[in-house]
Amino acid sequence: MAFTIYSCKECGSDLNLNPNDMFPPDFYFEAGNKGTISFAAVDADRFRFEKEDKIMPFFETLNYWGIQRKRTKIKCNSCGHLIGYIYDDGPPLTGGIGQYGFGPSQVVPRAPRYRFKTKNLLISSQTT
Repeated sequence: MAFTIYSCKECGSDLNLNPNDMFPPDFYFEAGNKGTISFAAVDADRFRFEKEDKIMPFFETLNYWGIQRKRTKIKCNSCGHLIGYIYDDGPPLTGGIGQYGFGPSQVVPRAPRYRFKTKNLLISSQTT
């Protein structure tokens, strides 16, 4: 039986990513998935997470300041190399109250998606 090992390309440390938590390559995400692989869960001990809050200028009118982008950087815990981002465009969370189980808000809460850039990973297979 073969299993896949995902490691940091910079330092070679094992990131302990489970292929069972991987989203299928054709799964649609709002933020896209070109050149990346996405996981529903990760081992938080292998990574450092840094919040990033940017406002990109985009002036339509005098009162409109721009587009705000909030995301979290995923860095290797061993060497600090940036290997991906966390986006909140995963599958909808269920189990709430109100219409469709989401409460009074129009915003549908979504699960996090851990998106890793394939160019920053060493992907290898081993047989047992």
